[in-house]
Order: sequence, then C-alpha cells, then structure tokens
Amino acid sequence: GAYLIHGYTASGVVFAMLAAVELCGREPDPRWVFGWLAVALFIDATDGPLARAARVKSRLPAIDGRTIDDLVDYLTFTFLPLLLVWRMGWLPGASTGGEGMDLSLAWIAPAMIASLFGFANQDAKDERNGMFQGFPSYWNLFAYYAGFWATQGAAWLSAALLVVFAALTVLPVRFVYPNLAPAPWRVPLLAGAGVWALLLVGLLPWYPEAPAWLMWGSLAYPAAYFALSAWLDCRQPRPVERETP
Repeated sequence: GAYLIHGYTASGVVFAMLAAVELCGREPDPRWVFGWLAVALFIDATDGPLARAARVKSRLPAIDGRTIDDLVDYLTFTFLPLLLVWRMGWLPGASTGGEGMDLSLAWIAPAMIASLFGFANQDAKDERNGMFQGFPSYWNLFAYYAGFWATQGAAWLSAALLVVFAALTVLPVRFVYPNLAPAPWRVPLLAGAGVWALLLVGLLPWYPEAPAWLMWGSLAYPAAYFALSAWLDCRQPRPVERETP
C-alpha cells in the first residue's frame, strides 16, 4: 500500500512530461498545458491525505515521500507554468517573432530561483498550525491568470505580481495550507477551492479569452485566501525555529 501511494505521488511527473511536450511544440496550446497540469494538481491535492491515512511515513521510512512530492511540485507548480508564461509572450518585454532581446526572462528568473529556496526550506510546511512558510509557489494558478491579463492588455499586472510573489516566497510570512487548515476554516477553504477549480476548468475551452467580469470575479476566492492567510499569520504563534548545531 505504501509503495502504491508513493507511486501515485510520482505519477505526477508523467503529466508534467505531457505538459512539457505540448509546451515545446511549434504552436503550443496553453489549454492542453493547463489540462495536464490540472491532473498533476489533483494528484498533489489528494496524495497527502492518502499518505497520512495509510501512515506511509512509518511503514516505509526508507523512501521520503516529501522529496518525491517536492520534485514533482517544482516542475508542475513552478518551472513549467513559468516557462509557459515566457513561451506565450505574456509578459512585458517579450520579443515578437524571435526579433530583438527577450527581456521577459528577467521577470521569470527571480521567481524560479525564489521557489527553489522555498522548496528547500525544511520548515516550509507548518503542519501543526496548517500553514505554509512563504508563498507556496502557486505559479500554475498565476500562469492561468497571466494568459487572461495578457489578452486584456494587463501584462504589467503579471510582471508586478511575479516580483511580489517571488519576494513573499522567501520572506517570513505564512499562508494557509488548505488540506490542514485549522478549524473552522478547512471546510470552507476546500469547498471554495472546489467551486473555484470548477470555474477555472469551465473557462478552459475558451482560454485565454473570457468575459472580463467573470475573469475578475473569479479572483474573489484567491483574494479571500490571501486575506485569511494574513489574518491567521498575525493571530497564530510562530513555530519554534530549529536550533543550529
């Protein structure tokens, strides 16, 4: 059973590969890229509860499931989504038709580097309080909205958020971990995430075109998530830092 759950976690890399294959095509369709990344996101959202229920850590201590999870997550949450944003030219400074210097890479690189520090942080997940340390590299969701904003002439918004979120990744701020959120927030967070996910999937066939009111309205859930994270971060005690040997 423990091996099966680890295999389930590792299967996310298959969908990362499928997303990469589409991304490397002559004319990549972002809808397929996000479709494959959505499957990987579903695996990531469900493997943790399965692993805890099966007590995988105690039954198979020689294999670190978190390492597998982090490797797949960096590909599907950070590297591929940000590569897609660059490939599609959704940022200021992007070269058109392969002419001129592509300055959009300057927006992407800091986020990729900051996320490496985030994934390397052994205290990134405060499971007792249901919080992440630093912005939890939700670049896949950021990339989804970057496509909408680019079509509406708001690529500057994507660039600004890249800088802000990259900084928040390494700053001592905390964000809610929905699967482990403290009571009474877990059920509303997960229910809201489910409705929000259905909305984003429903918009996928027309992506990156969408009614402006619907796109901006869909940001209500992320706004509530950030507000709740800030409130809980201020209220909850900080975890004890690890002692330096």
